[in-house]
Amino acid sequence: MEQHMEIFCANLGEYISVSGGESLLDISRRIGDRLGFEPVCAHVNNKNEGLHFRVYMPKLVEFLDVNSPSGNRVYIRSLCMMLYRAVQTLFPGTVLKIEHSISHGWFCRLGSNTAVTPDDIARIKAELQQLHNADLPFEYFEQLTGDVINLFDKQGLNDKVMLLETTRELYTKYYRLEGLADSYYGCLAPSTGYIDSFDVVAYNDGFVLLGRDRKMEPQAKMFKAFTDYVMFNRIVGVSNVGEMNRVVAKGDARSLINVAEALHNNKIAHIADEITRLYDNGGARIVLVAGPSSSGKTTFTKRMAIQLMTNLLEPQMISLDDYFVNRVDTPLDENGDYDFESLYALDLEKFNADLQALLDGREIELPYYNFEKGEREYRGNRISLRGRSILLIEGIHGLNPALTEHIAANMKFKIYVSALTTLSIDNHNWVPTTDNRLLRRIIRDNAYRGVDAESTIKRWQSVRRGEERWIFPFQENADAMFNSSLLFELGVLKERGEELLKRVRQDAPEYAEAYRLRKFLSYFTPIDEKFIPSTSLIREFIGGSSFDY
Repeated sequence: MEQHMEIFCANLGEYISVSGGESLLDISRRIGDRLGFEPVCAHVNNKNEGLHFRVYMPKLVEFLDVNSPSGNRVYIRSLCMMLYRAVQTLFPGTVLKIEHSISHGWFCRLGSNTAVTPDDIARIKAELQQLHNADLPFEYFEQLTGDVINLFDKQGLNDKVMLLETTRELYTKYYRLEGLADSYYGCLAPSTGYIDSFDVVAYNDGFVLLGRDRKMEPQAKMFKAFTDYVMFNRIVGVSNVGEMNRVVAKGDARSLINVAEALHNNKIAHIADEITRLYDNGGARIVLVAGPSSSGKTTFTKRMAIQLMTNLLEPQMISLDDYFVNRVDTPLDENGDYDFESLYALDLEKFNADLQALLDGREIELPYYNFEKGEREYRGNRISLRGRSILLIEGIHGLNPALTEHIAANMKFKIYVSALTTLSIDNHNWVPTTDNRLLRRIIRDNAYRGVDAESTIKRWQSVRRGEERWIFPFQENADAMFNSSLLFELGVLKERGEELLKRVRQDAPEYAEAYRLRKFLSYFTPIDEKFIPSTSLIREFIGGSSFDY
């Protein structure tokens, strides 16, 4: 006898009758006219699920299209599996590496030293189009991990084999496309027909895969920052999570931490030497340090100050956060919330007056922003520039020309700081830099501001919109880029992050994101933070730093 039940469809705001075992795809097609869009996935009890999901019990269901954050991730993952299928069709046995985001897309390589030709690009694009036109299903499977390891081993997916061997899950989920198996840390679309907008563009020695937003912008400086760290990963033999987990299992995490920290020291010293060279030639009196949320700008600036002192300069530091307008005067975003990412959340008139006074040789009293009260205060902190003084200004808007438009270009040295994560989960699954930064922020906000993970996640989309408008457009203005990510850090953040994410209520909309991040962290073997030096940038987020904040 066929079982019937009701699910609550959040899109319609009502209960609808379904048959036991009916898939979300079948349900969505049955009510499609009322939905008004074509979903690619759904939140089921506030967990992201593919439309292959079958309903056997009453559920809360919200169908999602490609414009939602979860739907967009589904679209990208599905496009990546299509790319893998296309590469294997055209170049059998070739290793596809999807390394990192760049220029609104994802940078890819074929093999280790294989140059990609214009003809290769054209053939890949044509094959992707054929896959879309064929509307082939992404077939979903879940099997014993040992069986999946054997399957991936036969396909030459050694990176995935290593990951599964180190995570030790009993069952593993994967997909097939035209008989080719692959795995992703999230669901895919029902079929290739859903993936209707993409492009492939030659870039350096590889190519960029573009999704629905096919707008590509050159990011030469950003690409070099990524490439330097990808090369470093290869040298130390840790390019993916499986390799990282093996290092930890062998007891070599401390050595890896020391090498990664030494790389940070080297990069900071190199930038400081360039600043000093310019200073000694009459320029670079102001160093502007900018970057998105949780990129580690504050610790970087403090370490840069120390390095400049060893170069016989006298750094003075200003935080742009102390120039926030009083909270009641903060501009509002499109949702009516305070837009703290806006340039105009700063008192530009006061900041520029103080800056000019310093450059004129006068002493000023720095403001202090009381975040609890939402008001600016003065606590007697006075500074001036004299002798071999150099001014370090840290804040998200440091690279925006409007911030210091009256200061001559040769007097400024601009540094962009961001956590450009180059560790991959495996060759087809990269670690998004935004996930790294969000986890940093969740841990820091809870430890130092008493804010729970649910509230941080709720605020994150607004932060991201602000970054897209006020920070990322200016990143290529930088004179130097510093990658603040640390190869080992997600292993360090794992246990703290998981504990905070578990506290997010399942009836909260933010639960879907919390669950996704928990799944992401589950791939990592934890790393003991006792081996991390007190000057490490990651200490800004987990505590134990020798710097004052």
